[in-house]
Amino acid sequence: MVNNKRPSRVEYQKKLRQKRKKKKKLRFRKWVIVVFFIFFLSIFVISSCKLFLWHSDNKKVKNLTDDVVDKTEIKEKKDNENMETVNPPTNDKDNDYWNYIKMSLLEVNFDELLKKNSDTVGWIEVKGTNINYPIVKTTDNNYYLNHAFDKTSNDAGWVFMDYRNDPVNFNQNTIIYAHSRYNGTMFGSLKNILKSSWYTNKNNYIIRLSTPKENTMWQVFSVYTIPKESYYITTTFNNNEEYQEFLDTIKNRSEVNFSGTVNTNDKILTLSTCKDNFGNRIVMHAKLIKKEIR
Repeated sequence: MVNNKRPSRVEYQKKLRQKRKKKKKLRFRKWVIVVFFIFFLSIFVISSCKLFLWHSDNKKVKNLTDDVVDKTEIKEKKDNENMETVNPPTNDKDNDYWNYIKMSLLEVNFDELLKKNSDTVGWIEVKGTNINYPIVKTTDNNYYLNHAFDKTSNDAGWVFMDYRNDPVNFNQNTIIYAHSRYNGTMFGSLKNILKSSWYTNKNNYIIRLSTPKENTMWQVFSVYTIPKESYYITTTFNNNEEYQEFLDTIKNRSEVNFSGTVNTNDKILTLSTCKDNFGNRIVMHAKLIKKEIR
């Protein structure tokens, strides 16, 4: 038997409301999908742009570095009458200091470098890393965070000396900075100093630094990681007691046990770079052990 009864007005309105709700849900889902698509597309575009710029900066820095190295005269320097050892350890013939001072100094011709950039103050080489660059210095510690050696804008930056330091007559603590690039350029390879492949080879415990005035050699005595702070980048001290306390502190921080001793007669070199995006730093300290006036 066929039911020809028509739905009541109440039932009809109920079904109509359900259809409208269903359409609203579908429209809402479509908008959610559109919003999520735009959001993730934006992230993709921004990330792609950053990645492109990152690679572009790296390529520019690599080409610039290759050009600088190719056109700079760098040579191993044999000891002569101008060479002098600095603050040798007393009554400690087993100290690695005596082996390191037998190594040759590095001498760099700065004529072309100074023509390219008058801010050039030196050249640094760190054994067991990719660090082999000219050092620049200006009136602040910000400019070379985003400018390359040729002073073009570049987020890779360059290797630079703290503006408070004297590159001719080194301070008690001379500080060198650079970005830690993922591709190993600038101070990107400084993280190697915390790996056994680096610290098990004592020949790596040397930094050579050449300036227009003198060639110098520095013996590493401390390496560590630390949250961002201003203490280890103090450049000068009020008295020997304050300086010795500083030296003891940074020596005791070391994650590697070095044989080198350090006292207030020493001048030290500090290398600093970022370890991660959370503000932690990788730090290396070395003391001056050998120099030659040019």
